[in-house]
Amino acid sequence: MEAVCAEFFRLPAEEKAAFYSEDTDKPNRLFSSTTYELGDEKYWRDCLRLACGSPVGDTKNNWPDKPKKLREVVEKFVEPTRGVGMELLRLLCEGMGLRPDYFEGDLTGGDVIINVNHYPPCPAPGLTLGLPPHCDRNLITLLLQSTVPGLQVSYKGDWINVESVPNAFVVNFGHLLEIATNGVLKSIEHRAMTNAALARTSVATFIMPAADIPIGPAEELVGEGNPPRYRTVTFDEFMRVYKTVGARRESVEKAFKL
Repeated sequence: MEAVCAEFFRLPAEEKAAFYSEDTDKPNRLFSSTTYELGDEKYWRDCLRLACGSPVGDTKNNWPDKPKKLREVVEKFVEPTRGVGMELLRLLCEGMGLRPDYFEGDLTGGDVIINVNHYPPCPAPGLTLGLPPHCDRNLITLLLQSTVPGLQVSYKGDWINVESVPNAFVVNFGHLLEIATNGVLKSIEHRAMTNAALARTSVATFIMPAADIPIGPAEELVGEGNPPRYRTVTFDEFMRVYKTVGARRESVEKAFKL
């Protein structure tokens, strides 16, 4: 997976251009973070976004056909990776006293979204980030991190480097998981740094809910002395607010907290 994604970004620009789009409603596209601005900052990232059915089936026909093995490799990668995420959710449920299949069905029934994030060498790393601080918009994310450092997480007011572990995933809890667990599990604010000498490519796999189902605190985690801390929303409504207030953890939490 790492090899074929790196190969995609080495393709000549003209071979990638047909897949490029700034239409944020397109589920499959190549885009650049330079099209997204927050204040005066721009971000140093190119991203290949792929929507994957479960099973993948014909959705792979909407992905790039170059490099030659991209569709085959992504399909072989995404299905077991989703399986790892679902097993982690089952184990988390057991730890919190929820039935193990609580997150199966509509809560994880949307397409699996893959973001292949490519951060080219940046001539002035002190002036920009690869990605700004944000919390993920989904339940759980599995990140295949590059061996090139760059991921940082917010911890007690500081930014902490996440060391790369070969053949392992970094697992991020998204804000929807915080809402669904009534705050028992917390979303993780993180950011991507730039590098002057080396390109960095990472692969994020997002397990997503269906668009129109209500998501709120699990009844088992609400009771006397422990009222619901978040309002129930559909994923569509959540995304509208998430895009409006920005992806910072504090802003998202404030928008949905009761």
